[in-house]
Amino acid sequence: MSQPLLEASHLDYVYGPGCAAVSDVSLQVSEATMTAVIGANGSGKSTLIRMLSGLLRPQSGSIVLNGVPFDDWEPRLRARQIAYMPQTTATAFPFRVIDLVLSGRTPHTLRFRFESVRDAEIAMKALEVAGAAHLADRPFTSLSGGERQMVILARALAQEPRVLLLDEPSSALDLKHRADLIRTLSRLRAANGLSIVMITHDLQLTGTFDQVVALHEGKVAASGPPREVLKDVLLREIFQDQNVRSQQVGEQTLVWVDL
Repeated sequence: MSQPLLEASHLDYVYGPGCAAVSDVSLQVSEATMTAVIGANGSGKSTLIRMLSGLLRPQSGSIVLNGVPFDDWEPRLRARQIAYMPQTTATAFPFRVIDLVLSGRTPHTLRFRFESVRDAEIAMKALEVAGAAHLADRPFTSLSGGERQMVILARALAQEPRVLLLDEPSSALDLKHRADLIRTLSRLRAANGLSIVMITHDLQLTGTFDQVVALHEGKVAASGPPREVLKDVLLREIFQDQNVRSQQVGEQTLVWVDL
């Protein structure tokens, strides 16, 4: 059996007394797979993703990337392997979109050197893949929430990572752009071998994912293929709502709440 590309074992993170955000969480991410992380607000999803990205250090447990412990990676080299797309990106400066995306090339550029023509080409290609090439010369501050998310996705893609971590990337997107996002991620998995870990509240988007990890009160309540995880009993438990319903339709799992 092949070694996971990214493996987290028994992660714990506590923000303060009586506030355990993540408790004994383990997961494995194989190459060229898509993993959805689901759960109610406050279940530890964002904390988990931030630990996997290296922004938070686990208070106990371990993370291994490509067989090497996180702490043994030089930060710049690790940033060539893992890219992180946060929920929101705030900036008060009207940077051009292309310049913001170009900043994703930082792990690949030599210190005190400007980005090369090749870096600019990669940044523009990332915008095209994200469906945001038409925004290249716009000030980032002039964009809508959905447009900003597409641009931040492009910046992450410009890193040319092996693992892409996304924190609710579809939250500001309309129906068409949500579908476009999943199609894009699926293509990148197939064509580039990209591994994707994505937090989402839109359970309908998870049908094409390889695995779903459901968190409840900071712990893994279930993990496995979507059709095995997205069951009424589990969803009612993690979302604390007895009106949650799910139904398998072909390869898709439909989830809704009775009003």
